[in-house]
Amino acid sequence: MAQIKSQIRYLTNIDGETTDVLVPIELWQQLISSINSDNASGLAWIDEQEPKTQILADLQESVRQAAVGQTFPVSELWDDIEA
Repeated sequence: MAQIKSQIRYLTNIDGETTDVLVPIELWQQLISSINSDNASGLAWIDEQEPKTQILADLQESVRQAAVGQTFPVSELWDDIEA
């Protein structure tokens, strides 16, 4: 924790009040990564919050598409994630 604190810089206004924080990009990426995933499941936060009914609907649609031979290249499936 001391190492993290030593990397953070605080910005103050003319009255000396802290207004903003500067965080090195590497530390920022680590923080965002830890916030966005659940240690127990390994899922992203947004996935953990998805309603079970939506997960079931997505799974049913995937099974339906597979049954009629509608498949997609893996690279196309990742396009939504990178957008």
